[in-house]
Amino acid sequence: MLTLHENARISRRQLLSIGSLALGGLSLSSLLAAKASGATGSANDKSVIFIFQQGGPPQFETYDPKPNAPSDIRTVTGITQTTIPGVQFGDTLGRLARHADKLTIVRSFQTDNGGHNIRPLVGPESLNTNIGAIAARVLGSTHPTTGMPRNALLLPQSVCSDVAAGQGRGDLSATPAVGSNYAPFTPGGPGPLMRDLRLNLAPDHFADRRALLEQMDALSRQLGRDTQVQSADQYQRQAAEVLLSGRVAEALDLSREDPRLVSAYDTARYVASHNWSQVARGRQGMYTGQAKSLGKSLLLARRLCEAGCAFVTVHADYAGVWDFHADGNNLNVADGMEAVGRSFDHAVAAFIDDIEARGLQDRIMLVACGEMGRTPRINPRGGRDHWGKLAPLLIYGGNAARGRVVGQSTRDGGEPSGTPYNGRHLISTILHHLWDVPQVRLQPAFASVYRLAEVNPIPIG
Repeated sequence: MLTLHENARISRRQLLSIGSLALGGLSLSSLLAAKASGATGSANDKSVIFIFQQGGPPQFETYDPKPNAPSDIRTVTGITQTTIPGVQFGDTLGRLARHADKLTIVRSFQTDNGGHNIRPLVGPESLNTNIGAIAARVLGSTHPTTGMPRNALLLPQSVCSDVAAGQGRGDLSATPAVGSNYAPFTPGGPGPLMRDLRLNLAPDHFADRRALLEQMDALSRQLGRDTQVQSADQYQRQAAEVLLSGRVAEALDLSREDPRLVSAYDTARYVASHNWSQVARGRQGMYTGQAKSLGKSLLLARRLCEAGCAFVTVHADYAGVWDFHADGNNLNVADGMEAVGRSFDHAVAAFIDDIEARGLQDRIMLVACGEMGRTPRINPRGGRDHWGKLAPLLIYGGNAARGRVVGQSTRDGGEPSGTPYNGRHLISTILHHLWDVPQVRLQPAFASVYRLAEVNPIPIG
């Protein structure tokens, strides 16, 4: 651990160990070495934040409510008019409805998947590899100047220490097509990196920032003249320099944000307090975890992107949080949208406000979808079941048009009525935002991953 206390001294061995801090089972120095295999000049410092809505959100209660359909099909939560003429959302998405003129909504997206897994984030469409790892294979595993990992995974524990740990359905860190050096960095997850990045200071030393800077300067000078360090592997030395620069640790520190902005993102106010029936009462922890963490996770994701991360997965880490069957394990649709939809609505709207204020809307793309949608007909208990033929998809920023609806669904909201788009098209859309695709095409080393970008992107531009 890198520890700075008053009058502390760090040995050569400790200094060298800074360059070998573990990152998900890998050393930071090995990740910097992997960066060298990235495509020179292919990076454009653009980013994607992917909110994976595990469990499968319903298309009817989100962006395609079908108010004129029979009562056993149309949304059960009511509708709200958006800022796009003639376009309505489910009424638990009121804040997003007011931002619809900045969004692209895809109403003809299907995942071809009716089971619980983590497609298209990881699945056959992505070579069974985390999309962020595919992006990082070309961009390099870390940013060349900040040392920020290019691929990150944010779970609720990344921003909240008081939520129950969940379990997604699949390996979010899978990298068979590119190798483990490109696996996502998981703040707050297992492994010592978070511990090692933290500067442990004596309490009375926090106020003395000048003394801290003096210690950091002295440590950097020691790094420069120590012969043992100079003889170390170049990537080990670079790793030490990255950690001493503090950019990664700074990006992870939400206390550096204006407290008013942190409050604007905070979704803890949506922790469900109403008295549910016996349905899902034993699983309230996953709804609480989603509500407490989602807003701050998006704020942290923005900070990581600003520091050089290219792909951030935001995942609730609870397999059924959007799974509205209305059975013994899951909420019905109406209660589910109260417990999950309102925090989602608030978090994404706060993110859009923040990105627009910072002028980052062309640089950062936000994608939100799950592994499937929900059945057109409501089941007898007031729930919707698994459905792979149509799923809601929201895209904001990047090269996406503003205030656009792509495609249409059939009258019953069960299938695309025109050209369907699926996970392959979505992955290609993401890679076209992150990569200089023509340049990548010219480099044989990336042939296996380049073909994922050959599929036509969703026409969002």
